[in-house]
Amino acid sequence: MSSEPPPPAPQPPTHPLATGLLDTPRAHERSPSPVRANVVPSPLPTRRTRTFSATVRASQGPVYRGVCKCFCRSKGHGFITPADGGPDIFLHISDVEGEYVPVEGDEVTYKMCSIPPKNEKLQAVEVVITHLAPGTKHETWSGHVISS
Repeated sequence: MSSEPPPPAPQPPTHPLATGLLDTPRAHERSPSPVRANVVPSPLPTRRTRTFSATVRASQGPVYRGVCKCFCRSKGHGFITPADGGPDIFLHISDVEGEYVPVEGDEVTYKMCSIPPKNEKLQAVEVVITHLAPGTKHETWSGHVISS
């Protein structure tokens, strides 16, 4: 038995230009990402991001009637139950016309626009409150509260 130390483990070959590149501050910098800042861009078309052609198609469409199922001002969206039945329609805060924030039970009229990218779901646009729900408090966009 010999008392020689084991041979050293093989080291990967290094390129003269590659040495030290990972130690530079620039290698650890990352490009800004909206996900890292917890800001994920919304896929929903708001009035500002909707294309002109989608806006024209929606404005030329028929007017539907429904009842506000729910609406959250802080989240900026809600749903409308169509009067003729069918699935609930998505409602974005930017598409509400008039001075009142919709609440559950308000009767509304609206037009519809498809939601990209697959255009399978529908979104209510040009939403107008026609009758305020009786016995509820309504708030204006400026914060003034009234009882109906």
